[in-house]
Amino acid sequence: MSPVMKIGNVALLYPTILAPLAGITNLAFRRMVKALGCGLVCTEMISAKGLVYQSDQTRQMLASVAEEKPLSVQLFGADPDAMAEAAAMVEAAGADIIDINCGCAVKKVMKNGAGAALMKNPETAQQIIARMRRAVRIPLTIKMRSGWDASGEQAVRLAKIAEHNGCDAVAIHPRTARQRFSGAADWSLIAKIKQELSIPVIGNGDIRSPEDALGMVAETGCDAVMIGRAALGNPWIFAQIHALMETGTCPPVTPDMRFDMMQRFLDLTIDQFGEEIACKMMRGRLGWLARGLRDATGFRTAAAGIYAKTDAESLIRMYREKFCPS
Repeated sequence: MSPVMKIGNVALLYPTILAPLAGITNLAFRRMVKALGCGLVCTEMISAKGLVYQSDQTRQMLASVAEEKPLSVQLFGADPDAMAEAAAMVEAAGADIIDINCGCAVKKVMKNGAGAALMKNPETAQQIIARMRRAVRIPLTIKMRSGWDASGEQAVRLAKIAEHNGCDAVAIHPRTARQRFSGAADWSLIAKIKQELSIPVIGNGDIRSPEDALGMVAETGCDAVMIGRAALGNPWIFAQIHALMETGTCPPVTPDMRFDMMQRFLDLTIDQFGEEIACKMMRGRLGWLARGLRDATGFRTAAAGIYAKTDAESLIRMYREKFCPS
């Protein structure tokens, strides 16, 4: 795994990518992770039709700032024309990369033929990719699963379709649509797809530690790693991976670092959503950063009582004094 990789003409300082996570990878979370060294951040999945139909709520999901670039925007949908029109809108909004969601296994997404349902319909997937490729100049990627059975044949087929129709990289989470997040990710499928393609292949699934990331690269030969849920409690994982790559050692995350990041996460979320909405969000999210602390359960319970910025700051200060006495 080289310290620098390219997706099309977009160079990443490090081959580490934040996975798109619905309801989580908003601008505030992306800014936090980017500042901690993530090579590429990605939006949560965005409805192509929502953009085409001028939904204000959907348009707001495109909010971005220069400090998070390069930025990948993930679109979902099953209508080739709508996906192409939305892609052009995303490019005009300043995105660096557009990702096509071919892996979401949520029923409300699949019932309209989008997400993992496209793996059952490669003809539609091909039309979507081809139309989007003609609509934009920026790099185009897809993110997919193994398919609907454990063989991985659908994934190999879709990966080849993506490359043939102008995609610049493929990300694979080697679990079936039926598995969702259960069971184990089959990393051997990442290796198989890597052998089949000449474009970069990004591995995703079961990376819980920096050591896991390097293990995936060694086992599969993938060009980059994509991390989702592990970044919630450890947004430092990207910097830890880079350090392990470069020095062979992994710096620890101290309690002080966790409390500093809680304040930063709070500030960034207020900056994006305003104090009232942000504080409601912090009731369930601030506790992510308490992972590994003594009485983390108590912290998460107390966070449910956050109604104002001062409540959150008092909670952070109280636990900092408890764990980091001066």
